Amino acid sequence: QVQLVESGGGLVQPGGSLRLSCAASGSIFRVNDMGWYRQAPGKQRELVALITSGGSTNYADSVKGRFTISGDVAKNTVFLQMNSLKPEDTAVYYCNAHAQPSARSGYDLYWGQGTQVTVSS
Repeated sequence: QVQLVESGGGLVQPGGSLRLSCAASGSIFRVNDMGWYRQAPGKQRELVALITSGGSTNYADSVKGRFTISGDVAKNTVFLQMNSLKPEDTAVYYCNAHAQPSARSGYDLYWGQGTQVTVSS
């Protein structure tokens, strides 16, 4: 079983910054990529940023230039530095990992429990 634990959410004023952390643990043979998604009330969950084991990154257009994903996928750790936050960034942020639990199993997608980010004055 693979577990993901996020931390770092909270309340911040517009223009402020937050840093989210995510660590995967449990039975993990290999992780292909890790990412951050978010879901605002009444909206679908959407990709925020993704990082692969090779270090390639991908961002939603709405966060490019403001958010930075980093970490070591091989060590099952990923971070999301969020700068110049806007009220529209308010959402529950979820970490996920595309992981292989054992050498004999295929890849599956695992999710954390989510952490609330609220941007408000």
